[in-house]
Amino acid sequence: MNNFPPIDEGLLATEMPGDNAPALSVSELSMSLKRTVEDAFGHVRVRGEISGWKRASSGHCYLCLKDDKAVIDGVIWKAVAGALRFQPEDGAEVVATGRLTTYPGRSRYQIVIDRLELAGQGALMALLEKRRRALAAEGLFDADRKRKLPFHPRVIGVVTSPTGAVIRDILHRLADRCPSHVLVWPVAVQGEGAAAQVAAAVAGFGALPENGSVPRPDLLIVARGGGSIEDLWAFNEEAVVRAVASSSIPIISAVGHETDISLCDFAADVRAPTPTAAAEIAVPVRNDLLGQLRELGHRIERCAVRARERAAEQFDNSLRRWPEREALLAPQRQLLDDHAERLPRALAGRLAHARGELGHAAGALRPNLLVAVHRRAQERLESLWRVAQLVHPNRPLERGYARVEDRDGTTLMSAASARAIERLRLVFADGALDVNTDRGVERPRRPTHSRSTSEQPKLL
Repeated sequence: MNNFPPIDEGLLATEMPGDNAPALSVSELSMSLKRTVEDAFGHVRVRGEISGWKRASSGHCYLCLKDDKAVIDGVIWKAVAGALRFQPEDGAEVVATGRLTTYPGRSRYQIVIDRLELAGQGALMALLEKRRRALAAEGLFDADRKRKLPFHPRVIGVVTSPTGAVIRDILHRLADRCPSHVLVWPVAVQGEGAAAQVAAAVAGFGALPENGSVPRPDLLIVARGGGSIEDLWAFNEEAVVRAVASSSIPIISAVGHETDISLCDFAADVRAPTPTAAAEIAVPVRNDLLGQLRELGHRIERCAVRARERAAEQFDNSLRRWPEREALLAPQRQLLDDHAERLPRALAGRLAHARGELGHAAGALRPNLLVAVHRRAQERLESLWRVAQLVHPNRPLERGYARVEDRDGTTLMSAASARAIERLRLVFADGALDVNTDRGVERPRRPTHSRSTSEQPKLL
């Protein structure tokens, strides 16, 4: 038996006869809405300001387009994003061309952008100024970063299109002024990928080794012919500006004509008004250099001639002031004659003085005085000899004493020093004996000792 209460029919979804609005699933409704939006808005152009620009790791780009009253999401697929002619950024006013679609997973509608363009010249200039201020704030355009160009570069690298008139003008002007070794790195100067190619070329020249098979340039010229700001836009891209500012090689920027200004010009070390002017700035005029060398050679020759002439004049002046030879030698000759005249008189006087001193000394040396001096010296010598005999060390030996020595002949002065030696030597008046302190008297090893009585000084 069913005990549940009756169900209120208003709680259940029912289909009434003749009802033409059957219930749809969420997916069915989303897909229907997607088809309706895509059919109604299959091609649209929307003008607005970019906000929230970001590039995903997949390569797809996402952004919002807004004005003062509304916002619409936008997406640029990877294939289209790689072909954009400029780098989008927040705040740029653009015109987006594409189609509207919905994103069922979020119940949102968005525009799939097939082409993105700046909204007129004013928007382009506003974006350029904004980028210029941002890069200048980083110091990329500071004057103290600028380097001095080499006076006569050995190798010049040129980054430009290989088929335009620019490279022909540069090569022709270099050949006229000063033939140089030129390396051309061919790049696209406008359109898709131009900025990346120019930045890679600048970095590639800087990466060349000093002594590699390809010579490393001493100077770079980044050049392009004239055109509209859109045509020159690749040289306003951040990648190009940073590559030029960080180059290890000095760079001349020659983008457009004299009135055209790009951010590359601000980052380069020198800006040239035209590509032809860049060639004129890069090298001196060879004929002018040869003329300067000839002029310097003439000046050196004139200086040498003048120096030789002045030296000759000074020599002549010195000769005129120099005295005659006879005048220089006359005093010396007179002095020589004076000395020659005085020399015989001086020798005669010295000889007479020496004879007087000799006669005085001979008178003091009498024979009896010499005999007395000799007798006194003999008596003093005999007295000293008697004293020497009394203090002779062998004198006590004649009275029965003996002298104790070690084997080296050193006299021992105490019993302690004698006990410390195993073998002793006793020296008597008539000879010496070797003695062993433990075994008694030993026979002398030699018939006579070097210090035997026969070798001792005899007493007189």
